[in-house]
Amino acid sequence: MAPELLWTSVEILAATGGVPAGGAFEATGVSIDSRTLAAGDLFVALPGERDGRDFIADALARGASGVLTTPPPAAGPCVVVDDALEALRRLAEAARLRAPAARRGAVTGSVGKTSVTQAVRAGLVLAGRAHGSVQSYNNHIGVPLTLARMAADTQRAVFEIGMNHAGEIAPLSRLVRPGAVAITTVGAAHMENFADGEAGVARAKAEIFAGVERGGIAILDADSPWFDYLQGEARRAGAKPRTFGAAGGADARLVHFGPAPQGASVSARIDGRQVEFPIRHAGVHWGPMSLCALLMMRALDVDLETGLAALADFAPLEGRGAERRIRLPGGPFTLIDESYNANPISVAAALDTLGARRARGGRRIAVLTDMLELGDEAPERHADLARPIEAARVDLVFCAGPLMESLWRALPPTRRGGYAASAAELSQIVERSIAPGDVVMVKGSKASRAQALAAALAALDVSSEGTA
Repeated sequence: MAPELLWTSVEILAATGGVPAGGAFEATGVSIDSRTLAAGDLFVALPGERDGRDFIADALARGASGVLTTPPPAAGPCVVVDDALEALRRLAEAARLRAPAARRGAVTGSVGKTSVTQAVRAGLVLAGRAHGSVQSYNNHIGVPLTLARMAADTQRAVFEIGMNHAGEIAPLSRLVRPGAVAITTVGAAHMENFADGEAGVARAKAEIFAGVERGGIAILDADSPWFDYLQGEARRAGAKPRTFGAAGGADARLVHFGPAPQGASVSARIDGRQVEFPIRHAGVHWGPMSLCALLMMRALDVDLETGLAALADFAPLEGRGAERRIRLPGGPFTLIDESYNANPISVAAALDTLGARRARGGRRIAVLTDMLELGDEAPERHADLARPIEAARVDLVFCAGPLMESLWRALPPTRRGGYAASAAELSQIVERSIAPGDVVMVKGSKASRAQALAAALAALDVSSEGTA
């Protein structure tokens, strides 16, 4: 089936205030990367360390239907603007305005926002004509790009909104103008950019209320120490709070979360109705996260049964709890890949999940690399992980990086598996130590190379398939 028309050059000109060059065109998509561009896409040549204008010829050769660029125009159909990023933002706003019937939701939080966003999107797809963020497109480029890709006949859409500094979420929320917003949780993430620590993070996350429509829904973690503050900010913005968590009185109250053969089983009371449902995620944090996703789906007019069906089929994303059975010559071990990113809350949750696992004749092993952007508290925050490690009864801990050395020193000798200055060096130590039956969880910040370490362990598989 041929791709559907998304934008004409006339519509792009009207939205951006640009000038035409090289003739009219029609676009079936929007791209900012010539390497992943699909034939028929509009290529937006953004400025940056790698100037997008340097890749216009490649984009056209790969089938771009036209280009949104600053002067000089390329040798092809173009819309020429003064500022390509601002033009993308205007195109995004035009996409929102031309789809007034679309119900829009936005998700932020210190932990779980990408997975929750994708789980919600899965439910929206089952319910009708849906749109949403891909990967982690949650910043000043990713949000307008996602919105600019939204078709005029979209019924429901969900957007992920992230931040590193104060003041980043509010303009993105105003651009999306969501009818429902969710804050998964607030915790110690990007702490080095906030002088007052978690209080600053909480204020930054509350910026998502800046764009919420009056009378909209604010989905909040009732168990969070920042709940009262966030609830107050939501009400000041004219939004109605809806709550999830284990706290009594939560609209979606978690009653029980337990392991199951293909993930976990969740028992909850949602608006007074007792519900039990399976999910494909073993992580204990997915108890409340599943309820957050269901409340967002309900806010976007997806019935509960459709939401539960979506969650039952929603598999863990790569680097966010995906599991693989890695076959060694003497038998398999289980690799839990949590390597996409890390902060103290997400690492504690991953350790809790590891502790709930039964290693069949093997050991529970945690492989941890540095958690970044924690500011002056970083050494203490790393050392503090010794407590959830003990609570989870982890057998061995392997650490990589100068910050994780603080944890290494805080561990008892019986739990010390190995330490190295870098993930690459630690990889060899871990590889020599793993035995059949072990359950091995890898967690760390992206820049500390946890993903490369997880990939190296996956490469130990001696079978042709390598997946469970």
